[in-house]
Formats: sequence, C-alpha cells, structure tokens
Amino acid sequence: MNLIEFFIGFIFHLDKNLSLIIQAFGHWSYLILFLIIFCETGLVITPFLPGDSLIFLCGAFASSGAFSLWILFFVLSLATIIGDTVNYWAGHFFGPRIFRKDTRILKKEYLDETYKFYEKHGGKTIILARFIPIIRTFAPFVAGIGKMSYSRFIIYNIIGGISWISLFLFGGYYLGNIPIVKENLSLVILLIIFVSLLPSAVKFFFRKKK
Repeated sequence: MNLIEFFIGFIFHLDKNLSLIIQAFGHWSYLILFLIIFCETGLVITPFLPGDSLIFLCGAFASSGAFSLWILFFVLSLATIIGDTVNYWAGHFFGPRIFRKDTRILKKEYLDETYKFYEKHGGKTIILARFIPIIRTFAPFVAGIGKMSYSRFIIYNIIGGISWISLFLFGGYYLGNIPIVKENLSLVILLIIFVSLLPSAVKFFFRKKK
C-alpha cells in the first residue's frame, strides 16, 4: 500500500480514525489536528489531506464532549493562518521553479488553475479558495509568486481562515447531535468530500470534453 492509498483509506474512515487518535493521544490530539490542517494549507505537496471533512468531524466530536469547542476553534484557526503564511513565503522565495517538472502531486495544471482563479476573483481569492480543495493549498503559494504584499495577504488570510474554520467546525458542532447525522457520520463526511470536489470535477469534465 503506497502513501496515497493510505491517506485515501484514512479519509474514507475518518470518523473511526479520529476516534482512535483521541483514545491513543488524549490532549495531544489537538497537536495532531493542528499539524494536519497546517500541512493541508501550508505545504503544496499535501493538498490531499482532509480539510472540510476533518473540521466538520471535529465539531461533531466536540458536541459529544470529546473536544473543547473553543480550544479547537483556536488551534485550527491558528493552524490554517500559519499554514497559509508559510505557503505564501514558500511561493515568494521559490516560485514556479518547483513546478518545472510534473509529479503525481505537484502538477503544473494546479498552478495554472489557481492563476486563472486569481484572474477571475482577484485578491479575495485567498478567502474564496478556502472552500475549494486543492485551490486552497495553491492559492497562498501563487500569492507569494505574484508578489502580493504581505500586509494585504495577511488580512485576507485571517478573514478566510477564520471563516472556513467557523463554517465547518460550528456546523459539525450544531449538526453533530442530530440523530440522523450522528448515526450516519461516515456518509455525511463522504457527502462533504463529494460536494467540495464537485465544482473542480465538473470543470475538469467539461475541459476534457472540449
């Protein structure tokens, strides 16, 4: 089993795996969640890590008392803001040289798609990209390549990061105790993944068809 297959399995059984992490690591689970969200937003080589679904699931677990909601909010918000900041400076210093040769993860098409997203939405891309898998990983990197001023970037970064965490964390917290959601948490997670990937999938389909 390669690394990609491991992460796919991890994501598809996210609720069970998060429960195991809590049982094994206790309060250290906050650090593990910090690192996952940090890597998903801060490293261009890990866009496949769970974001939306993991945050929603954390909220659902917090509703049952497994986590403190406000500690989660602080930890995850800090992780995503720091992650985007690291990604911005990586783009600023290393630029497109990283994408000279396609690999399984670092595909130039991801960079091109993010450039197009910037052309359409401008600076607010940093906020909007938070809600689109893959694009959110590359948006701060492209902002760094494009030499967006850091004082401007950090404002969008904070607003976008807190908005993203709030939507899914509090959504999970308030919906997590609803019986139908609680009893079908795995299906809800898969639905979140499906919906979040749908815009990119539709665009890919029509581009291939064209």
